[in-house]
Amino acid sequence: MFGDQFYHQSIRKYIIAFGNLFNDIVVQRLDSSGNRVQSISVPIAYGPKESFLARIGADPNLEKDVMVQVPRIGFEITGMTYDGRRKLSSTLKNKTISSSDTGILKTQYVPVPYDIQIVLSIFTKNADDAAQIVEQIIPYFRPEFTTAVRMIPEMSLTFDTPIILNDINIEDTYEGDFITRRSLIWNLNFTIRGYVFGPVTTGKTIKRAQIDFHANNIVGSARNSRIIATPGLLANGAPTTNSSASIAISQISANSDYGFADDLFFFTDGLKYNPETGSDT
Repeated sequence: MFGDQFYHQSIRKYIIAFGNLFNDIVVQRLDSSGNRVQSISVPIAYGPKESFLARIGADPNLEKDVMVQVPRIGFEITGMTYDGRRKLSSTLKNKTISSSDTGILKTQYVPVPYDIQIVLSIFTKNADDAAQIVEQIIPYFRPEFTTAVRMIPEMSLTFDTPIILNDINIEDTYEGDFITRRSLIWNLNFTIRGYVFGPVTTGKTIKRAQIDFHANNIVGSARNSRIIATPGLLANGAPTTNSSASIAISQISANSDYGFADDLFFFTDGLKYNPETGSDT
């Protein structure tokens, strides 16, 4: 309905960038003298909180040899909302020259701004582990932390993406009575100020613009003057506005530092330009 299929993995890249912020967290266990007796690297995975709780619930005391261990971190997207405050003009385009063919111009309309809501859940068995993890996270968010995300490599687009910590809530879940704790969960709610991108289109670079003026401004009548605009580049690489001194148009690439040469011609031959054949008749 909307055109050719495309997929820039924009949302996936935001998920990966977000998860990478928290993949080096370590919890230390100390003895009564303050000496370190154990260091635990906290694993992180994408998934809904309920799936982790279901696995933990199969072993309330966390004593069996199971796949899920605590402390651990899980996160998931909970929603997306359009952010009109960051909207740019819908007619603006990003442009770049193809790396394989300098005569090819790639264009893409500016992206659509969306706020992505993500909840980060910290699962622990005791309060000290949770406190250690949280204290290794929240000092970096004041209330936002900005990270660079390479969104569209073929367009050379890298965006500084703010990630905002909105709030934190804590919940204790129990199984049976209130003596046996099932799990202690800290939920950190974040907002990623991201963008969603449209398709990339390609086209030839325009190297010649021609305008014909007709007698009495009547289209189809004999021309009496013509303006031709072309890029101008000297053999030494310097830009020029003199078309007669310029190298051939075919030798000028779209990313060359060229000038613009305007040539005006007057006619008395009574001929007309035929756009279908590209010649005068």
